[in-house]
Order: sequence, then structure tokens, then C-alpha cells
Amino acid sequence: MGKKDTITKDYMNDPCIFADAFNYFVYHGKQVILPENLHSVDTTEIAMPYLADGKIYPVQKFRDNFKCLTAMQDENTTYLLLGVENQSEIHYAMPVKTMIYDSLQYASQVDMAGRRHRRHLKAGGKSGRKVSSGEFLSGFYKDDKLLPVITLVIHFGPEEWDAPKGLHDKMNIEDPELLSYIPDYRINLISPYSIPDISLDQFHTSLREVLLFIKHSKDKNRLRDMVTADPHFLSVDQKAGQVIKLLTGSDFEIREEEGAINMCKALDDLKEEGRQEGLTGAIFSLLSELGTIPEAIRVQIQEEKSMEVLNLYLKKAAAAKTLEDFCTAIK
Repeated sequence: MGKKDTITKDYMNDPCIFADAFNYFVYHGKQVILPENLHSVDTTEIAMPYLADGKIYPVQKFRDNFKCLTAMQDENTTYLLLGVENQSEIHYAMPVKTMIYDSLQYASQVDMAGRRHRRHLKAGGKSGRKVSSGEFLSGFYKDDKLLPVITLVIHFGPEEWDAPKGLHDKMNIEDPELLSYIPDYRINLISPYSIPDISLDQFHTSLREVLLFIKHSKDKNRLRDMVTADPHFLSVDQKAGQVIKLLTGSDFEIREEEGAINMCKALDDLKEEGRQEGLTGAIFSLLSELGTIPEAIRVQIQEEKSMEVLNLYLKKAAAAKTLEDFCTAIK
């Protein structure tokens, strides 16, 4: 996994964040799926039990992809969460991909049912009725039930999702009667670009701030106005801050000793750093016209953080006739 995958998966592994995503998408923000009822599902153990020889094989082809998934389960449903971190990572066959994930999870449930029955019989247990040959061979009994599986795709990018949202979107079939017999496997998608800001209030965790920041990350003025006006950005937890920093390319500092991040201050710091970098570049540009800048002077200018001092350096650089004049003036 890349760093982005690791950071986003670690963030989404929090049961509160995980439940918040599904509660938003399925129940419009109502707190129906409770974090304390969720437990993790090991996605690396999924196997496909329906091959020609009847044996069970690990699906190695998909294991690496599953490592980018977060999976949890309660007594009612299995939930799979797939995070897509930026536009370049969009999978243009995503309906097929999520269909495979769902199918593998169902296959895993069938496999686990078969294992459970075999252990029961091996231990001398009885089913209470005669097991048919079909039940015995498949390992899945007539009265066994499957947990429903829901896969949710979160697009962690500011751009519009331009990939297909269903199988039919990628099929060139003009016959409506034929198409009616082909299931249109639709993906469940959260993409901040297409969600009104007010609808993001249906989130109850820092996932709201993460998606809002990502949504407006390309419009610096809009982003600053939004963060300044929204009190939730005064205290964003560190994991959410790391996700924001990594996925938007923002270069603000995260101090481990701080429990939360003030995003308003972080943006102000970035703006101040931008001004400092601009002044430093202007000074270097003027001095370069006078000759090779001594390394000690270059380091002194680069390490200076005071805007007042940098402005003074700029004036001295503009007035200097030689590098020696400048060095003397700033001592």
C-alpha cells in the first residue's frame, strides 16, 4: 500500500468514522449503525469456493486490493468501505470491482458456513434432520442465511467523479429488451464534489471536515472563508488533519504533542509561509545579479522567519551595489 492508502485506511478503520460514513449514505445521517456494535472482518482470508474441482482457493489476485479496503460487520450486515484517494486513482471499471468484492464476501460466508457444519459433524453433532446430498456437497444448508453486503466507495478527491456508476454505463447495447436481463450493478458512492455543503452536515464526525476541506481545496479563497466561518475547523483531530494534509497536498505542520489542529491557524501559517517564501525568493533574485551568494548568507536569509527582517533584507538587497555592501548592511 502507498502512504495515502495507509493513512486513509487507518483513519477509516476508526469504528466511529466507519459508522458515520454508512449512516450518512444509507440513513441520511441518522445514527442507526452503532460503532460499538461493529467488529473488523479480515479481508485477506476471503476465498472463492466455486471452482471446477470443488476445492477452495485463496483469491490471490484480489488480496492486494482488499488490503486497501476496510471491512466491518454487525449482527445484521457486512460493510465494505473502499477509499479512492484522488482523480488519477479512479477505477473506470469500479462497478465490476465492487461487484467482485461483494461476491467474494458472499462466497466467504458460504465457505464459513461449510466449515462450521463440518466442525459440527466432526465433533459428533447432529443437524436434527437428514442432510441432502446437495447440502453436503456445497456445505451450505437450505436453512442457512447470508448477511447482506454493502460496499461504499469514498472518493477522496475534489474533482467530479467521471467514471461509470453502473455496469450499463459501460455497455454498448441498444436493445432495451436484452439490457433488461442484464443486472445494472450500481456503485454506492460518496464524492464531495457532488454533495452540497449543507448535506455534509449529516456527518457527525471529523469526516465532515475532511470532505469539506477536500471539496474546496482547489479554491483557496473559498476554502479560507469556509474554514474561518466554521467553528468545527478550530479543533480537528490529528488523524483527520493527516488525511487532509496528505490528500490535498497542504504543507501545514502537525505537532504530535497537540491533541487537535486549529485549521484556521494552519491556513494562516501556510499563508505566512507563502509570503516568507516570496520575499526570500525576491532577495535571492536581487543578490544573484551581484554574484554568487555566500552559503552563510543564503542560510541566514532562508532561516529568517520575521517578515519585518525579511522586508529589511529586501530593501538592503535592492540598494546594494555589491554583495559585500549587502553583507555589511545586514550585520
